[in-house]
Amino acid sequence: MAKPFKGVIKLDVRDSKPDWTPFELTRPPKGAPNVLIVLYDDTGLAAWAPFGGRINMPTLQKLADNGLRYSQWHTTALCSPTRSTFLTGRNHHVNRFASISEGADGFPGAACRLPAECATLGQVLQDNGFSTFWLGKDHNVPTEDTAPTGSKSEWPLQKGFDRFYGYIGGETNNWFPDLVEDNSYIDQPYRPEDGYHLSKDLADQALRMLRDQRQVTPSKPWFMWFCPGANHAPHHCPTDYADKYKGKFDDGYEAYRQWALARMIEQGICPKDTVLTPINPLPEDIAKTSPGDMVRPWNTLNDKEKRLFSRMAEVYAGFSEYTDAQIGRIIEFLESTNQLENTIILYCADNGASGEGSPNGSVNENKFFNGYPDDLEENLKYLDVLGSPDTYNHYPTGWAVAFSTPFKMFKRYSQFAGGTCDPLVIHWPKGIKAKGEVRHQYHHSTDIVATILDVVGLEMPKVYRGVEQYPLNGVSMRYTFDDARAPTQKKTQYYEMLGTRGIWQDGWKAAALHAPISGVGHFDKDRWELYHVDSDYSESKDLAKEHPDKLKALVDVWFKEADKNFVLPLDDRTAVELLGIQHPTTEPPRTRYIYYPDTSPVPESVGVNVRGRSYRIVADVNVTSDTTGVIFAHGSRFGGHALFIKDRRLYYVYNFLGIKPEQKLVSKEELQPGKHTLGMAFVREKSGKYGEAVGTTQLYVDEQVVAEGPMKTQPGHFTLCGDGICVGYDSEDQVSGEYTAPNKFTDGTIYAVAVDVGTDVYLDLEREAAAALARD
Repeated sequence: MAKPFKGVIKLDVRDSKPDWTPFELTRPPKGAPNVLIVLYDDTGLAAWAPFGGRINMPTLQKLADNGLRYSQWHTTALCSPTRSTFLTGRNHHVNRFASISEGADGFPGAACRLPAECATLGQVLQDNGFSTFWLGKDHNVPTEDTAPTGSKSEWPLQKGFDRFYGYIGGETNNWFPDLVEDNSYIDQPYRPEDGYHLSKDLADQALRMLRDQRQVTPSKPWFMWFCPGANHAPHHCPTDYADKYKGKFDDGYEAYRQWALARMIEQGICPKDTVLTPINPLPEDIAKTSPGDMVRPWNTLNDKEKRLFSRMAEVYAGFSEYTDAQIGRIIEFLESTNQLENTIILYCADNGASGEGSPNGSVNENKFFNGYPDDLEENLKYLDVLGSPDTYNHYPTGWAVAFSTPFKMFKRYSQFAGGTCDPLVIHWPKGIKAKGEVRHQYHHSTDIVATILDVVGLEMPKVYRGVEQYPLNGVSMRYTFDDARAPTQKKTQYYEMLGTRGIWQDGWKAAALHAPISGVGHFDKDRWELYHVDSDYSESKDLAKEHPDKLKALVDVWFKEADKNFVLPLDDRTAVELLGIQHPTTEPPRTRYIYYPDTSPVPESVGVNVRGRSYRIVADVNVTSDTTGVIFAHGSRFGGHALFIKDRRLYYVYNFLGIKPEQKLVSKEELQPGKHTLGMAFVREKSGKYGEAVGTTQLYVDEQVVAEGPMKTQPGHFTLCGDGICVGYDSEDQVSGEYTAPNKFTDGTIYAVAVDVGTDVYLDLEREAAAALARD
């Protein structure tokens, strides 16, 4: 309730007495520290040098040497869900983030829209006098809200942040990011040839926000959430940073695991008796349901493959260290302005190392999301340009296992620590006396909000904006700051991700054997393993037969937690199936989409869907003898299609997952000046081996077919975010090598472009039947 006015009001202001107290903003608790969270993507516990890994992280090392490292801090095993726990302090299903926002499926735990019962940390701190800044990745916006004119209700500024600079979605091209500033999409400030990289840009903008804060309100505490694109694919970095690691991974991933475990034991991260788990730990019947997650032993690779795989690890390492160097600029600013002493810094990662690169690695991670295998010969062509704008690269599964040493598996596998146990360093000179020590208490990402609120002297409100709040699922970790031997105050934590599940309670853990996104189902037939984590750090020994009663009790706890936290139903559908789920939109379904020039790119999630179907693009234009440029473009060099004019001829290019040569049709005759209807039509005839649509494309000038040929189209998205539909230009990373972006349409007029898709969405009946049989 607002404070009562205690002044005096008379007819004349000169006889009245003001009272400012009802109108003053809430002040933060006295002495409250600033809060800086640095949240990397896709980083296993054994990647970074401060935790025993081979990747040098000078900034993180400095913070670790003067703060605390945590050896048993866990996440949900996937990005959006973990990030939701950082936002609210509740379990990811309570936040409605069962998986990534693209996988929303309309159930209470998976709607991917934060409920009103879950106020965010940003809102609480903002309401209590903090400045709040969010930089980098936001993967917690529903896909249907990503359009420029979509609802902004889930965007950062509506979730308690004063400023936002970054990207909306799961990943972005670090050389050509799809940038948002506050509530609007913007162009990147300069290009890669001029020194641009997203990590550098984010640090530049963070420093700008902190300088603004310092010069106007220096006594006001602030909260900054810094979420770089690193270490998520695409792995992009300046060549000199990748070259720092030349030869450092030539011994292979099995040797790396042995080396890293010894270092982790030496540094006190792992107990001395820690057992190294196998590189392919899944039983054969489970492994065959997810062959893309298996590891090819290093000694089975030929010399070219070893060099390719080593370079992929070098680029990943360079990407990580380069980003750490940019974060170092922020830390240096805090030191130079005497803010470091009373700033609590949490430097961490959101899930284990990523296995989305397949056993062979990838030069285009979008193949994974399209269910399309990588070709080693194709990948080898890109060896010398890995990490550059020419690739969208991701290392093979062997490195995911290596960087998740000593545990089983990696990202997406929530039942194993390889997916959930992540690095965390906490640095706060004013509040933590210990320096360079390791803490072994078992904790989870749900505990971050509770810890920060404890440190700054605030509580999560029981009612927020008139809505009764769900209680926090996390507990404060502050008790660990000064007592290395304090018993773990967390008692229970369930896990579930993409059909995988586990439960930890009082030092014991039960894990269901199931592969994520395998499409198998039959969850009632899952076998459960049992580990005593307190004495078996790497979860190497299954004790299910020795302690059947303990296992049953834990499985019962899992189901109780599932009921309390909106976990069911379980969903292990494939990546292509999940990304193909149709989400509700404010616009009714239609078969014709009209797009105009001089407009913002239309995100794929709300644009016309040409996947797996016949479609037609028709443009009404007026051309001259000098007209050139893009009429319609969607996607990038790593997957997309474009209709454009070049050298007075009409072109249509369908870039299938960046695989060269491009599929291309060109008119034989030059276009004549005047008004024309230009377009193309693809007729789907069948489904290919991997679900791609196979058919014939015709290129039209007015009513005449001017070129014709076979074509195949992708079954899945062109990108997870960004590179939307453009009319009259192409986005920063062009679809076709026939031109350079933006290749604006010049010396002519585009009136409108129509895309027709009809009512038929073609299904691969054979694949559908096979999937049904696999489940039944």
